[in-house]
Amino acid sequence: MGFTFINKLPTPAEIREQFPLDQKLAQIKQQRDEDVKKVFTGESDKFIVIIGPCSADNEESVCDYTGRLVKVQEKTKDKLIIIPRVYTNKPRTTGEGYMGMVHQPDPEKKPDMFEGILAIRHMHMRVLRETGLATADEMLYPDNLNYLSDMMAYVAVGARSVENQYHRLVASGCDVPVGMKNPTSGDLTVMLNSVVAAQLPHDFIFRGNEVQCPGNPLTHTILRGAVNKRGQCIPNYHYEDLKLLFDLYAKRDLKNPACIVDTNHSNSNKQYKEQIRISKEVLHSRRHSSDIKKLVKGLMIESYIEPGSQKIGQHCYGQSITDPCLGWEDSERLLYEIADNLD
Repeated sequence: MGFTFINKLPTPAEIREQFPLDQKLAQIKQQRDEDVKKVFTGESDKFIVIIGPCSADNEESVCDYTGRLVKVQEKTKDKLIIIPRVYTNKPRTTGEGYMGMVHQPDPEKKPDMFEGILAIRHMHMRVLRETGLATADEMLYPDNLNYLSDMMAYVAVGARSVENQYHRLVASGCDVPVGMKNPTSGDLTVMLNSVVAAQLPHDFIFRGNEVQCPGNPLTHTILRGAVNKRGQCIPNYHYEDLKLLFDLYAKRDLKNPACIVDTNHSNSNKQYKEQIRISKEVLHSRRHSSDIKKLVKGLMIESYIEPGSQKIGQHCYGQSITDPCLGWEDSERLLYEIADNLD
């Protein structure tokens, strides 16, 4: 085989032993988990906003950004649950470009997986310690999940991974909500099949061990838009799309039917300022239909300190090096507007 084995990396258990989560932080995370869970089970009518950079590439600017969320969370705590996006794994359509901090703790240097594992755990833990907000990340590599799972309140499975059986099986063992995005084709049946699979119990091989997973009743859908055969973006956040998803859920015996709307990616055609309008349209649809209000539990928004994006090496503090994001001023204003427009 054409593999060159470079280093044997530490297991998640070894990393957790070396950098443990102290009891106080574990209790904070447990309470956040309970608050988020109640939204998905319908026990709470709070609205979830998963918000933050497209990619968490720099610890200082990420922690600066998440620190700004604390004031907004405090002022909106009766209506919103804010979950910081701290995305350290980045899927690349062609396999080129920045792969995320787990690969490249310094985007301008060659990959160093050992340093990357330490860096992502340190950053997620620092966010939790400094803000009291448990984080969200993408499960791009299921084997890496347990490096961070004791700090995350939310896990996303991306459009390119949602059809993968391994991702579905590992999601069945998660004890926090896992959002399954629709594939880039836009096929809602594929997305719902992934929810079915993740809600069922499974026996399988995980990190060289035979494991049993009980099934995750908090697995749900994420609408992120689609791309047609001509490469054109097709949004799926409109009222008709949300009503269709509600009807498709009704035909299946699934626990806790729920949807998060991703306001960027193919829903915005990566026009990042459109996220403001899209968020407001989704809220309007929830006010118009009790079914949609019951189904749509939150939004996913790409946001950072500075608006737009930059190339690696330009060194604009707090600006995305992957997809363009809303800047902080627009993001702060939008969060307050979301809270004010939930009723």
